[in-house]
Amino acid sequence: MSADLTHIDTWLFDLDGTLYPAECGFLDAVVDRMTDFVERVTGLPRAEAFKVQKAYLAEHGLTLKGLMLHHGVDPNEFHAIFHDLSLEALAHDPELLAALERLPGRRLIFTNADDRHAERVLERLGLGHLFDDVFHIAAAGYEPKPSAAAFAAIGAAHAIEPAATAFFEDSARNLAPAAELGMTTVLVGPHAQESTAAFVQHRTHRLAPFLATAKLKEAA
Repeated sequence: MSADLTHIDTWLFDLDGTLYPAECGFLDAVVDRMTDFVERVTGLPRAEAFKVQKAYLAEHGLTLKGLMLHHGVDPNEFHAIFHDLSLEALAHDPELLAALERLPGRRLIFTNADDRHAERVLERLGLGHLFDDVFHIAAAGYEPKPSAAAFAAIGAAHAIEPAATAFFEDSARNLAPAAELGMTTVLVGPHAQESTAAFVQHRTHRLAPFLATAKLKEAA
C-alpha cells in the first residue's frame, strides 16, 4: 500500500545509508577510515580501536563526539580523512531522482557528517540540486542525532513544523526524537521491515519505490 503523505511539505533526509543503498559498500570504507583514525589517536590495537569506535557511537550517537570529549580531537582533522575517499561505489539512481523531484515543498539533508562529505556524496549521486540545504554536524554545534539538541538546532534554523515534516533515516534510534516531536518517520534499509519500534511509522527497503508511490499533497 502507498503511504499517505498528503500532509507533508518538508522532507528531511539522512544522507549515508539512506540516499544510497547500504549494500553498495561505501559505508564499509567510511568505517575502515574511522577505525584507522581511532587506532592512531588511541594507540590501541585495531580490534580494540574498533570497539572504542562503536562504544562512542553507541554512547554519543557519533564516534567523533566521543573522540572530541575524551581525546580532544579537532573535528576538522577527523573529517578530513574522508575527503579523498573513493566514491566509485556510489551510482546515479534515475528512479530516486524522479521520486525526489515529485515531492512538494522543501527538501533538506540532516546528517551527522560534515558539509564537504555531504557535498561530495550528493554531487556523485547527482542529487545536490534537489535539496534546499544541508544541515551538517557543524551547523548543529557538533550535537549529533539522535540528541534533542540536534533536532532543536535544525528546527530553529529552518522553522520546521513537525506535523508537516517527514524524516527518512537508516538508523531507527535517530527516528525516536523525530516521532516525539510529531514528525512522520520512515525507516530505510535492508533491515527496516524487521523493526518493531512503535515510533517508526513507515518502513521500506529502498527509498525510491516508497517515494514514487506515496500519496502527496497536490500543488496549489
